[in-house]
Amino acid sequence: MARHFANLKLALAALAVAGMIPAAVQAQRDPAYAAARAAGDVGEKVDGYLGFVTPPAPALKAVINELNIKRKAVYAEKASAAHATVEEYALTSGCLLISQTKPGEKYQGPDGSWQTRTAAPPLRDSRCP
Repeated sequence: MARHFANLKLALAALAVAGMIPAAVQAQRDPAYAAARAAGDVGEKVDGYLGFVTPPAPALKAVINELNIKRKAVYAEKASAAHATVEEYALTSGCLLISQTKPGEKYQGPDGSWQTRTAAPPLRDSRCP
């Protein structure tokens, strides 16, 4: 399993460098999502999914839940092709998505706390490639 995880990390790192993280994962800019992200109400979690920094309104919760369902479907498809688990693929994707946050956006730090991205690189989970 460790070998598969290492291969997955290499494959995802190559995709990230090439700018080819699946569009369903990378650029989900529904207006409600974009506004919530800009306001700091939603952020990238280390597990590869979006999380709520503040308690969401029901409409926003529905949008984010839908985006997370789409992400999981992409992760499942890509994990199968990479001979990895969905969780391994999602974690590695989460690391890459956090690294792609822009200053002012929220992300989950290694300890699970919400951080605000600055011009400095984000705090990295020890499991990140």
